[in-house]
Amino acid sequence: MYKLLGPDGRTVLSDTPGTLGGNSRGKIYGRLDCPAALSSMGRFPGHYEQTRVFFADEKTALAAGYRPCGCCLREKYREYRRDPAAYRGKFGLE
Repeated sequence: MYKLLGPDGRTVLSDTPGTLGGNSRGKIYGRLDCPAALSSMGRFPGHYEQTRVFFADEKTALAAGYRPCGCCLREKYREYRRDPAAYRGKFGLE
């Protein structure tokens, strides 16, 4: 079983691994191979992993109050920054 964060911000168990990773401190989500996240894990071994969360999909991450990563999801981040409510609305949120 995999521990994922649900839209309400609570941990849920899933048979399927998450497709996105996030940082609970910064409320940011991105790809599992995000260079910024991987760099942070390398610079702060054991510490970054304590704030690492996983999501089944982008809609769930947004519903939990997270925003797209400016590094690995640059275009989505720019769109989100222009109008967060409109971006969330694309997913039926707000």
